[in-house]
Amino acid sequence: MNVRIKFLGGARTVTGSKYLLEINDFRLLIDCGLFQGLKPLRIRNWDEFPVDPSIIDAVILTHAHLDHTGYLPRLFKQGYNGPVYCTSATSDLVEILLKDSAKLQVEEAVYARKKGFSKHENPQPLYNSEDVDLVLPKMIGFGYNEDIHISENITLRFLNASQILGASMVELTVMGTNQAKKILFSGDIGRFRNPILFPPQLVKQSDILVIESTYGIKSNPFVKPEDRPPDLQKTLKRNMDGIRKLRIIWNQQNYLKVFSKIKLK
Repeated sequence: MNVRIKFLGGARTVTGSKYLLEINDFRLLIDCGLFQGLKPLRIRNWDEFPVDPSIIDAVILTHAHLDHTGYLPRLFKQGYNGPVYCTSATSDLVEILLKDSAKLQVEEAVYARKKGFSKHENPQPLYNSEDVDLVLPKMIGFGYNEDIHISENITLRFLNASQILGASMVELTVMGTNQAKKILFSGDIGRFRNPILFPPQLVKQSDILVIESTYGIKSNPFVKPEDRPPDLQKTLKRNMDGIRKLRIIWNQQNYLKVFSKIKLK
């Protein structure tokens, strides 16, 4: 059994997560994220993909955030046409996020064309809604802790990571001639104290662990949403504008819970 891994993103930066796992002649892409942040990172999304997308056999997603899924339309546009495995909740969220991402990509290209600040005479979006439509029929959703046989010798299982709805750790069991090995991709792991989600699932054993640690050794203390600054609470009590300004799903899912409590009071 010949197992190789290539880090195509999520290294030396916290976005653009993509891991190419080659098990003999079977090629798996774990996550397919956009590079985000400063321009030197964003322009990497326009680079030629490091391998021919058409030779990839399957894509597996840990969760729906765009730094883990936002490159999918581009991958399909360049020739990938295989399955995209994820949890059912991730599949639902990915549809919403990719459609929104495509809309923003098109709007930014139109604005750049109108204002003339692009070096290109006719700036184009990274992808559009038609490219998203290539992805959605290939999404296959599963529950947690199901054994999913994706090839003759590879079994996939999603474990609850508790970051956002549907977030998972990806556990791959690879059968060799004489033994089996487990490879675990952590994805983004959530907190053990979450107002709406169960705690992350405990992993008892893994032979190889690929883990993301965005905060490294930094302290990232838990703060209850209801203990956030008073002006936020006032905004939540007054109207929904505060909810609309929350930029990421993690904030939205937790503050909506707090908002419901405040309104009940």
